[in-house]
Amino acid sequence: MEFSLAAIEDAEQILKLQTLAYQSEAEIYQDYNIPPLTQTIAEIKEEFVNQTFLKAVDGKNIIGSVRAYSDGNSCFIGRLIVHPDSQGKGIGTRLMNAIEAHFPDAQRCELFTGTKSIANIRLYDRLGYRPFKELVVNESLSLVFMEKVRKLTT
Repeated sequence: MEFSLAAIEDAEQILKLQTLAYQSEAEIYQDYNIPPLTQTIAEIKEEFVNQTFLKAVDGKNIIGSVRAYSDGNSCFIGRLIVHPDSQGKGIGTRLMNAIEAHFPDAQRCELFTGTKSIANIRLYDRLGYRPFKELVVNESLSLVFMEKVRKLTT
């Protein structure tokens, strides 16, 4: 398995994987109109302009991805995805470690997930992320924002 930067040519395969990977989230919230499932190819390609995408490749297939951007002090991580058949094998952890390492000057890393997404929260907690804010989106969805403050060496 290879972990590397994704290119815009990977956008279509990443979007297909994202649609597959987020089915379980949609099921948890009984909402199949969540942004990861409604995102278009044009929208994801636009994200490649301002965000760094990493991919996990097994053979010729992308089986995982994560994206992030930095404002200098903070790294904002989004849409960690792993193919359902490959979950539980450490791929998500390796992608998270790689995206954090890609932004060595960020003093903190931030992400969010739904409060009912227990497996995601457990993973992020294991990686050192702690909740710092909760946002009620609607009666069926609340988001928990988590951060990891890093000690930078000089």
